[in-house]
Amino acid sequence: MHARSIDSLALDSYQRAARVILANHLVTRTYPDRIALPLLRRWATELREDLAELFGYRLEVTETTARLFPVLDRLDAGRPARTTGDRLFDRRRYAYLALALAALGRAGDQITLSELADQVAAYTERVEGLELAPDRAADRDAFVDAVGWLAARGAVTLADGDAGGWASDPEAGEALYDIDRSVVFALFRPPRALQHLQSVTGLLGEEAGGSDTRSPALALAAREVRRALVEQPVVYADELAEPQRSLLGQEKLVAEVEYLTGLRAERRAEGVALIDSSGRLSDVRFPGTGTLAQVALLLAGEIADLVLDIDNPVERRPRPDRPLLDLVEQLDTAIPSNTVFAPLADPVDVFGPHEDSDVEAAEPEIPDFPFLESSWIRDTVQMLTDRYGNTFAAQWQADVPGLTTEAVSLLERLRLVEPVDGGLLILPALARYRGAIVTVRTRAETELFISPTQLGANAVPADSSTAPADSSTEKGSGN
Repeated sequence: MHARSIDSLALDSYQRAARVILANHLVTRTYPDRIALPLLRRWATELREDLAELFGYRLEVTETTARLFPVLDRLDAGRPARTTGDRLFDRRRYAYLALALAALGRAGDQITLSELADQVAAYTERVEGLELAPDRAADRDAFVDAVGWLAARGAVTLADGDAGGWASDPEAGEALYDIDRSVVFALFRPPRALQHLQSVTGLLGEEAGGSDTRSPALALAAREVRRALVEQPVVYADELAEPQRSLLGQEKLVAEVEYLTGLRAERRAEGVALIDSSGRLSDVRFPGTGTLAQVALLLAGEIADLVLDIDNPVERRPRPDRPLLDLVEQLDTAIPSNTVFAPLADPVDVFGPHEDSDVEAAEPEIPDFPFLESSWIRDTVQMLTDRYGNTFAAQWQADVPGLTTEAVSLLERLRLVEPVDGGLLILPALARYRGAIVTVRTRAETELFISPTQLGANAVPADSSTAPADSSTEKGSGN
């Protein structure tokens, strides 16, 4: 591992570079900022070998881009693309994004927004159930969101005009974009040709080479655990089979990830989480500012107080069996079978043991978790709204159901709760936020303010057997 040989004075720079590429996966001259690419180019050789050895990741660095090709061990529905206004992409926006990439790959150095829209509209004619009608405002807005996602990453750069003007009136507005072909080609590089896949599991990546001297199966299991540590807010031991579960408890393996990233691991009986106080390996900071983040924190505190009250135990339930299978089935049913080239189709079973495995897999014991009914969650958010509502952002003061949905969604992304039929299962890491102290800043009437410093001192685990939540989470979603 090259990080061990880096001078201590330069180690912080190397660790910052590692965090940047693990968080973003694609780095360009302007994305995520203008200092990221020079930093990665400085450490390209060391990072390329360390990322391959520790995680099985492949790193490509050129003069204009740095692209990390991660290995996905499982599908994750919690990392959606978002618009520049932080709205989630829907199916139409994803489709426009994919077709816009295809059109840009065949374009020259510049293209107008209307020309790109015409090309994407022509492509949609070949896709059943999809259409881009420039005379329909909803289609134009969705298309501009897709182009904005590309612009944020440097694939296209606005040279003249205004995309918003075109979205408002395509007859009067227009925008001209410069195309960065190197970014376009770096953005979408699937491990296999899509036309050859019969299942979405075929998109799960293939490992780069490493220098681990242990048995192939054990080396693979170790890389899977390290990947989980940097890709998930919390790694729960009960979700792992052997030998991954035993490896998670090894000091050396966790220390390797700490040393590469410069982050600190919190270990508890239930699992391990990397604590990212830098904010460079995270999409969402928690605790954070804004109504949603702070209501989610208040809700977490109320939940923790309830489920940790030993005098009034709540109902407990096991987690649902393998929800990943449901996601795979849903995605596979959306694959148009007439586009799959059967002779080259390569189905992949990601749930069975590896062919070269010499370690007998053992299913972990399935624990029970506290269960809270949806009605209790709704009533609690209503109580918080009654108490602090005049300090909430205006859009949420009159939409308590929407506020409840979004706050729960945030806690789910942080792996603090898991929605099930009729309510929520409360995961161990949530106990880290018990006892948060609230301070209302009266001079800012449009928001609820909770001091992050105060939270850092008071939102601590109730006991040492509770796994921590990542203080700023959702790692590595730069794809």
